[in-house]
Amino acid sequence: MRGERRPRTGRTSARLLEGVVLLMLLAIVAALAPREAAAQSRIKDIADFEGVRDNLLVGYGLVVGLNATGDTLTNSAFTRQSLIGMLERLGINPRNDKLKTNNVAAVMVTAVLPPFARQGTRIDISVAALGDAKSLQGGTLLVTPMIGADSEVYAVAQGQVSIGGFSAGGRASAVTKNVPTTGRIANGAIVEREIDFRLADMKTVSIALRNPGLTTARRIAQAVNRLLGATAAQSVDAGTVAVAVPANHPCGVVSLLTDIEQLRVEPDQIARVVIDERSGVIVMGENVRISTVAIAQGNLTIRVTETEQVSQPGPFSNTGTTERVDRTKVEVEEGGERRLAVLQSGVSLQELVNGLNALGVGPRDMITILQAIKAAGALQAEIEVL
Repeated sequence: MRGERRPRTGRTSARLLEGVVLLMLLAIVAALAPREAAAQSRIKDIADFEGVRDNLLVGYGLVVGLNATGDTLTNSAFTRQSLIGMLERLGINPRNDKLKTNNVAAVMVTAVLPPFARQGTRIDISVAALGDAKSLQGGTLLVTPMIGADSEVYAVAQGQVSIGGFSAGGRASAVTKNVPTTGRIANGAIVEREIDFRLADMKTVSIALRNPGLTTARRIAQAVNRLLGATAAQSVDAGTVAVAVPANHPCGVVSLLTDIEQLRVEPDQIARVVIDERSGVIVMGENVRISTVAIAQGNLTIRVTETEQVSQPGPFSNTGTTERVDRTKVEVEEGGERRLAVLQSGVSLQELVNGLNALGVGPRDMITILQAIKAAGALQAEIEVL
């Protein structure tokens, strides 16, 4: 019929083809577009800022109120002297009496003073027995000054000791869980002295890398310069990046460091193989490469069995004596199914592991093989033995 309109199959096919081509181009562009590497880390997680650091505190004190589980005063002279000194400061003279208490224990008290801790702030402390005390359960730490590396008192500790274990037993046996001679006191110390450090007045801030590297330091400086839009950061050495604080930056140094620590960079790693021979643990970085090398691993087992036999004369014999005779059996087994494997130049970590696993190599033998490959000059990495 003349009035009937035919479907435009040619134009429809062309549109479908254009759509397919467009989708393919988008897929190619998405594949070629630069992606954020999965190994990128925040600067906050790989570096520290100058002055923003913890400080270690230590003190010596007495824990009282123990249920006959404290130090033996005849064996722990320092506990006895500390107890006498404390009583004398309280107006009691115990020198003429014989002290036989076992409810007191000398302890070392440790704490971490966080950065910018203000006077009156409470911090957690750890307590550990110094003498022959059996348990600190139920004890109370008396007032203990906490000093820093400069011998100045920065906090004062006191409180009820909380332990994570117990010890119980009788004359024949005893049961101990965890370590009952150590404990913690939550919010057990009060900060009495502040560390004089003014972050807001700094004109230049140094970023210290936890794992120094020239490439990582350069990447951090580049990321900071992109953030600020100026050349304000410069890598001084492999472990330090100096950042000049812009005068017109809003909210000053604190705001600047907040923005910097959220930047993401990809840390550069050294090709290294870490070996712990005691436990057989092997850790290899992804940059480890192997030159062309052939590896063969065979097992040679020598088994020696000693069996004693008794040699005695025949029945009703009047001659001869009963003697013990040693019988030694030596068996030698050599793994004949082990084959020589060739690893091509530039193989990756995964290919190296797959090749060694294909040979049936265990962790102990793998340690020896890696050391032999390094000695042959085919391992392009550094080996560190713990």
